[in-house]
Amino acid sequence: MKRLQDFTVGDTFEAIREVDSYRPIYYAAASGDFNPIHIDPQVGRAAGYSGAILQGMCTFSWLSDACVAYLGDPARLRRIRARFTKPVQVGDVIRFQGRCVALDGPRIALELEATNQRGEEVLKGAVAEGHLGEG
Repeated sequence: MKRLQDFTVGDTFEAIREVDSYRPIYYAAASGDFNPIHIDPQVGRAAGYSGAILQGMCTFSWLSDACVAYLGDPARLRRIRARFTKPVQVGDVIRFQGRCVALDGPRIALELEATNQRGEEVLKGAVAEGHLGEG
């Protein structure tokens, strides 16, 4: 596991996730969110999309996962926040980029971006806070 001295302001990290056609269905089963816009491509098209759209909370969980991978331990992630700005559709490739912007003792602050393959933001104002020490 990474130690406190392994983190530096300016560190960057990245994660990439592809939305395969089954992802909204898998997430619906795990979350209970069976809204037809997520599992029926015809409903998605009727709503103006190219098909089904991914649940926002799945995108948010991928953001969280990118932070946890950087921090090295899920218990270190204390707070995460983002605003949904664009629906994620089946076939999209989402790139999560993060940067350490502050270290204050064991506290760490991260700024994050999430964009699709066209460079469009799917989450905005994403930030996370962590604690790298005990408790």
